[in-house]
Amino acid sequence: MTIFRVAIAALFSATLSSVVQAQDITLTSHDGHVEVTGILLGFDGEFYRVDTQFGELTVDGSGVTCDGPACPNLTDFVAELRFSGSSVMAEKILPALMMGFAKQEGLSAKSAKSDANTLTYELHQPGRDAPLGRFFFDIGNTSSGFADLVDGQADIVMALREIRPEELEAAQATGLGDLTHARRSRVVALDALVPVVAPDNLLPHISLADLALVFSGEVTNWSALGGPDAPIALHLPEAGSGLAQAIESQLLRSNNAALPLTITRHSRSSDLVRDVANDPFAIGIASQAEAEAVRALPLAGGCGHTLMATRQSIKTEDYPLTSPMFLYLPEHRLPRVGRQFLAYTQSADAQMAIRKAGFVDQAPEMIPIALQGNRLANAIAAGGTEVEMDELQRLITTLRPLSRLSLSVRFEAGSSRPDAQSRSNIQQLAQQLEAGTLDVRKLVFIGYSDGDGAAASNKRIALMRAKTVRNAVLAAVETAIPSSVELEVDAFGEAMPMACDDSEWGRKVNRRVEIWVK
Repeated sequence: MTIFRVAIAALFSATLSSVVQAQDITLTSHDGHVEVTGILLGFDGEFYRVDTQFGELTVDGSGVTCDGPACPNLTDFVAELRFSGSSVMAEKILPALMMGFAKQEGLSAKSAKSDANTLTYELHQPGRDAPLGRFFFDIGNTSSGFADLVDGQADIVMALREIRPEELEAAQATGLGDLTHARRSRVVALDALVPVVAPDNLLPHISLADLALVFSGEVTNWSALGGPDAPIALHLPEAGSGLAQAIESQLLRSNNAALPLTITRHSRSSDLVRDVANDPFAIGIASQAEAEAVRALPLAGGCGHTLMATRQSIKTEDYPLTSPMFLYLPEHRLPRVGRQFLAYTQSADAQMAIRKAGFVDQAPEMIPIALQGNRLANAIAAGGTEVEMDELQRLITTLRPLSRLSLSVRFEAGSSRPDAQSRSNIQQLAQQLEAGTLDVRKLVFIGYSDGDGAAASNKRIALMRAKTVRNAVLAAVETAIPSSVELEVDAFGEAMPMACDDSEWGRKVNRRVEIWVK
């Protein structure tokens, strides 16, 4: 048995949670035939990482005995894992998941001594004095989380947006691997960006175009929106936070707008919500999960579509300002209890814990056609002139015996690549099909398009998208799906628009693949 393996630097970069003071140790195989001496770089509860005359080696702890002052206590070893980034994830999402994980594993989770910027939780096992694991959640923002990861001050990033090119480049340069890889990032929960006003503000809704004009400083008085003659007070999360950066990229960048200097910034979402709630002339953008004390404005389009941020509209991405919550994992080995916790975050029990914490889970839901009257009404009212009645009738005939699955697929702007939430949906659907936990006999991948161009051409493009998504699901299946499950594709092109095609966001929300099941 080979017990020594040369470690690829990217696979075992040093982490704060496992570094032991560097000292000489000697690792000896149980039969005494192999002995290696070096500087202990780290131990994760299963593997030693040693700097030797042969280079950096990783050693399976089950095959050796350790001698030297730096040898860890194998009996009472405490696995440690440090998360850094989004404050809302550190304070709400991860603690809720930690409690659920502890309950599932028969452990107890206790809040340990923390400072103002770090929450610490210990996992305790019955009959063991030392903690089984210690988890640190550093409260900051998405940008600081990626910076901590690159600096070796964190193991995992909590992010409210996707990694940016400069952050990806810095991570690769320090041997952390490609953090855009499917195994290096995962969506753990869903949220949405919602415009919020005081409960006594009478504005019924706002369009995305007007919202961009308001937060770019081009519209400064409520009278321009049909309200009273009063100046608009603007509130946003602090610059550098994941929410603020998501607002800039999703709302302002697509409208070529910039933020004015008069915006009031808030380090905590709770402060933003409180200030907006107390000012009838204020408007802010906040997390949907934290907007209880204020009134969230529906987003209106010019074609009669009005979209509220609900659990189902966030899951399907019908609501245009969705905000997935990510964990980014570098290419190094994590302690076993850490790996078990990360696996738990994708489980059905974890989805219930996320929902109880006030956020949107990723568990698929089935939405019967009877509950989608507004969508069908818009299909008739706003459908292009090239969409003939027989195609609308075919749409109804096809969808009537089916239910819509809440896992939709939408695409990045100007690209055929699914967006982050959709990539997560594809992985989830593949896993559920493979495990047989999705109780369906048939899945139909149905493509839709925007209304730019000829209807026939749009339908062909939509069908191509549907086939691409179906193939991506099949490619993500590691073994096989049950033979009793049929997978079909269809397309209706521009026949059922979700929004107007007079804006980029409207066209983006219309370009989609829905999944219908029976």
